[in-house]
Amino acid sequence: MVVHTKHPVAAPPSAPPRETTGHLLLRGWCIFVIAAAVAGTSWLMAFGTLPSAIVAIATGLISGVLWVILRPGVQWRRLPWFALLYVAWAVASLLWSAYPSATALTLVLLLSTTVQAMFVGSVLTWRELVRAIASALKWILGLSILFELWVSLVWGGPILPGFVRPTPGAHDDPIVYWSRDNLFDGGRIQGLFGNANPLAYTALLAMIVFAVRLASRAPRRVLLVGWFLVALFLFVRAGSATAWLSAAAVVVVLAAALLMRTVRRPGGRTRYYLAYAAVALGGLTTLWLLREGIFAALGRSADLTGRERIWAAVWQRAIERPWHGWGFCTPWVPSEPHFEGWIVDHGETVMQAHNMWLDVFLQLGAIGVALIALTMLAFVWRSWFFAVDRPRWDLVATRPYSPITLLPTLVGAILLVQGLAESAPLYGWGWFFLVMLAFKIKQAPLVGRGASEQRLVGEQGEWERAPR
Repeated sequence: MVVHTKHPVAAPPSAPPRETTGHLLLRGWCIFVIAAAVAGTSWLMAFGTLPSAIVAIATGLISGVLWVILRPGVQWRRLPWFALLYVAWAVASLLWSAYPSATALTLVLLLSTTVQAMFVGSVLTWRELVRAIASALKWILGLSILFELWVSLVWGGPILPGFVRPTPGAHDDPIVYWSRDNLFDGGRIQGLFGNANPLAYTALLAMIVFAVRLASRAPRRVLLVGWFLVALFLFVRAGSATAWLSAAAVVVVLAAALLMRTVRRPGGRTRYYLAYAAVALGGLTTLWLLREGIFAALGRSADLTGRERIWAAVWQRAIERPWHGWGFCTPWVPSEPHFEGWIVDHGETVMQAHNMWLDVFLQLGAIGVALIALTMLAFVWRSWFFAVDRPRWDLVATRPYSPITLLPTLVGAILLVQGLAESAPLYGWGWFFLVMLAFKIKQAPLVGRGASEQRLVGEQGEWERAPR
């Protein structure tokens, strides 16, 4: 039986707070923005270059306008300054770019992605952010499964970008297909992306996010387990060797972070750091010496499917302008004469250096490499201590860890490994997550505390602290 005391000190019972319609719409927009960033090349495959550019520009403008209107609590001195310096250097490259039109075009994408990443980080709390990421990934994975089913059961064969059916009797290279219709024949599937590698990385990211949600005791856990299994299925079927290496790095980093959380004595972490350094050095040496056998077991050549040839060509051009580079262009614009026909793989012009560091060296020179290195170092450093340090803002030193704090450091592990064989961390979801999480950690180094841990309530634009 419910009893309500009339004691004057006790507060009367009240219903739990409900999210306003405005905040629900805002969170829905953030989910769309995150999904659009994760979708990446899916926009190009489905609608072509012009509609994709319109989506990128329009979403960036809308997010910028919402940011100005809502005015969320932001500590402007605590921004991801190294990432913003890299963006500023990329903008400055317009002054010396060998291909100014391509630089201007790709800068629009970079600026839009950067603004939207900070916007999402400013209007959502940590818990809302992880929930929004999970929802966006569910949309991408679900649509990828439905797309592959539609191709196999309705379309009935491979499909080219723009929903074009291959010419009967033509022997197109499989690399040009949007989907190869491999869902039921055991081959690699590509989902919405037209490429198995982005699908694999998206599935890996989804498994991490869903696991964090499960560890946080999120509602509808059975459905979360089901989505985790969907992500695992897509990850395996994508068959990306570099994604498997990223998954191994994620497991190692997760184990290290959880082990660090068990340390109780001051200075107790030192021996672990020394052990990690030895294991990392030994592991990298072993990987290099046994790379032929390892990649053969993963169904890939030791040169990572021709990447060494691409790296050699990029290096030769990059050292012609070693300090400031040829000008920003990420990804490479294939119609630009500077890139068109320069490096060709399977009859298609390559659109990236397949190495983040080499790509930056080509475009922005040694100064750009230094800036992106500082950006990655700052992110990895802050995300690591965000994960392993116990939350504390007063004398209480026994507060429990939050599973949410593991997400940034695990994403950092993916980006670092992916950056060795792909340039994806420089654009799309890679750059979006790098800026968004770096911004969020600096704004709110403690889950539930900080300016960006406030949320909009009411229709008049008031902000209040979200419940922890």
